[in-house]
Amino acid sequence: MSVELDSVSFSYGRRKPRILDALSYTVPEGFTVLLGPNGAGKSTLLKLACGLNQPATGAVRLGPHTSRDRGFLTRVAWMPQNITAMTGLTAREQVAYTGWLKGMSRADAWDAAEAALDRVQLRDRAQVRTAQLSGGQLRRVGVASALVHDADVLLLDEPTAGMDPTQRRVFRDLIRTLATGEVRVLMSTHDVADLAEEADHVTVLTGGAVTFTGPTREFLAYAPAGTAGPRRAEAAYTAVASAGAVLH
Repeated sequence: MSVELDSVSFSYGRRKPRILDALSYTVPEGFTVLLGPNGAGKSTLLKLACGLNQPATGAVRLGPHTSRDRGFLTRVAWMPQNITAMTGLTAREQVAYTGWLKGMSRADAWDAAEAALDRVQLRDRAQVRTAQLSGGQLRRVGVASALVHDADVLLLDEPTAGMDPTQRRVFRDLIRTLATGEVRVLMSTHDVADLAEEADHVTVLTGGAVTFTGPTREFLAYAPAGTAGPRRAEAAYTAVASAGAVLH
C-alpha cells in the first residue's frame, strides 16, 4: 500500500496563500527523491502525507484509511529535518520510546528498537546515550525511530542537510537498502546531488505543483544531449523546474 494525496489543498492560516492547491500525488514504489527549491512545498507535502497536518480540502489515504485514522498513523513514518537527542536516553531507549508512542507495548517496542537499530547499522551504539552520538549517527537513530513500528511508507525531510559528501553517500546507501523491500521511501531535498544513482523515481515540486514524477531515467532524459555526470541531474532539474507545467 502507498500514501495517496487526492486533490489536497493546504495553507498555514485562513488568510494565508495556499501552499498546495488541489494537488494529487501517490508515493511510488521503491526510493523516490522529492526535488524542489526552498518554499516549493516539499515539507508541507510530507507533513500532509504523514498525517501531521490535515488538508483543508481533499484527502490523504493509505488503503482504507485516511490520515485522520489511527490505522494510517501506524503505517506511515516521518523523519523531520532535525533529530533531537532525548536527554539521558540511549539510542535503543529513544527508538523504543518512539515505538511506544506509536501504540506498541513496552516489551514489543524494546525488542523492535534493537531490530530497527540493526537495520540502520547502529546496533553497536545501542547503549550509547544519544547526546554522545555524531550528527550522522543521530540521523540514523531518526531513521530507526521511523522504522520501529514496521511502517509501509517512510517519509524523510531533508535528511542529508548538513552532512559532508561521505556522510551523504553512506546515508543514501542505507536508504537504498531499506527501499529494496516492502517499504516505500520518499526523501525530500533541494540538492540534486542526493539523486545519485540510488533513486528509483524522481518527483519535482515547483510552486506547490508536481511538475514531474517518473522513473529516474526519464527525468535525466530532460538534460540536454551531451550532459554527463552530476551535471546531467542538475541540467534535467533546471529543465523540469523552469517548464512550469507537468511533464511526462
